[in-house]
Amino acid sequence: MKNFQTAKREYILHILSAATCTIFFQLYMVAPLIPALSAYFNTSEQTIGLMVPAYLIPYGIATLFYGLLADRIGPKRIILTSLLAFSILTALTAFSKSVNQLIFWRFITGIGASGVVPIALAWIGQTYAFEERGRPLGWLFGAMAGGGAFGSSVGVMLEPFIGWKMLFIGVATAGVFIWIILYRAYLKIKIPTVTKPVLTVSIVFNGYKQLLSSGRGKTAYAYVLLNAIFHAGVFTWLGLYLEKSFGLNGMQIGLALLGYGIPGFLFGPFIGKLADKFGRKKLLPLGLGLSALSAFILIFNIPLGVAAFAITILSLGYDLTQPLLAGIITQVGKERSGQAMSLNVFMLFIGFGLGSYLFGLALKLSLMEAFIIFSIFQAGLSLLAITLFKTEIRTGSLSKEAVSVSH
Repeated sequence: MKNFQTAKREYILHILSAATCTIFFQLYMVAPLIPALSAYFNTSEQTIGLMVPAYLIPYGIATLFYGLLADRIGPKRIILTSLLAFSILTALTAFSKSVNQLIFWRFITGIGASGVVPIALAWIGQTYAFEERGRPLGWLFGAMAGGGAFGSSVGVMLEPFIGWKMLFIGVATAGVFIWIILYRAYLKIKIPTVTKPVLTVSIVFNGYKQLLSSGRGKTAYAYVLLNAIFHAGVFTWLGLYLEKSFGLNGMQIGLALLGYGIPGFLFGPFIGKLADKFGRKKLLPLGLGLSALSAFILIFNIPLGVAAFAITILSLGYDLTQPLLAGIITQVGKERSGQAMSLNVFMLFIGFGLGSYLFGLALKLSLMEAFIIFSIFQAGLSLLAITLFKTEIRTGSLSKEAVSVSH
C-alpha cells in the first residue's frame, strides 16, 4: 500500500509539473507577442505592454490569499479550482475585442492562475521529507524553466502561422486536459490530513511575522526577492539586447532565447538531488556567481553563439538558486506551508516586476552599463551568500535540521 501511495504521489508530482509548465508557457509567450498584438489592435507597443504587469501584479498579490486558503481547506481544492480558472480565463482572452478587454482578461487570469504553482510547492513541503525535497522541487522549477523557454520562443514562432488567438486557445485546451488528468488522479490517492488552522487577521499577520522572524527566514525571502530582481531585469531586456547587438528579428530572437530554461527543464530534478546530497551552502553561491558571470559576458562585443551560451548560463544560475531557496522556505514554514510558499511566490513576482522596471531605468545610461550594474549587484549577493548560507547543509533528521534554523 505504501509503495502504491508513493507511486501515486510521484504521478501527481508529474501532473503538477505539466500544469506549471503550461502556466509559465503562457506567461512567457506574451512579451514576444507585443509587436503582433500592437498591429492587430492598432495601438502602441507601450499600451499593449501593460498586459504584462496587469498579469504579474495581481498574480503575486493573490498568492498570499491562496496560501491561507490552502492551509485552511487543503491544497487539492485550491489547485484544481485555480487550474480550471486559468484554463477558462486564458480561453476568454482570445475573444478580446479591444485593448482594454485584453488587459482586463490578463488581470483576471493573473488572479485565477496564481493558486497552482505556490500551492503545488506547499504540497511538496507537506508530502516530502526535507532531505528528499530537492528532487520534487527540481521537477517544478524545471517545469517553470521549460515553460519559460518554450513560451518565449515557440509562441512567437507559431504566431505567424496560427495567430495569437489560437495560441491562447491552445494553452487553455492543454490546461483543461491536465485538469482532467489531475482530478482523476486525486480521486485515487489518499491526501495527507493536515491541521486546519483558525484564520483571523492577527493570526495571519503573526504567521507572516513568524516566517520572517528567524535569520534563516529573513535571508531566504530576501534572496528570493533580490535574485528575482536580477533575473527578471536581465531576461526582460534580452530581446532588446539581441536586436540591438545582432539585428535579429522576432523569430530569431525566439530561437536565441531558447537556451533560457533548457538547463532547468532537463536537469531540474538532478540539481535538486545535488542539493539533497550535498546541501545548499555551496550550490547557492555558485548559482548566484554564474548569474553574475552571464550578465558580465554580455557587456563585451561577443559573437552571437557566445551570447546564446551566456543566456543559457543565466538560466542555469536561476536553476541553482530559486529552487534551493524554495526548499529552505518549505522547512522554515513547515507548520504553515501554504502561507510560507505564497509569501515566497509573492516575493518572486514582486521581484520580477521590480527587476524589469529597474533595468529599464538603468537603460537611460546605456544597455551595457545596465548589464554592468546588475552583474555587480549579483556578484555581491554571491559573495554574501557564502557567509549567510554556510549552515545550509544536508539535513537527514529533525535534530540536524534544528542546527541550521538560525544564522
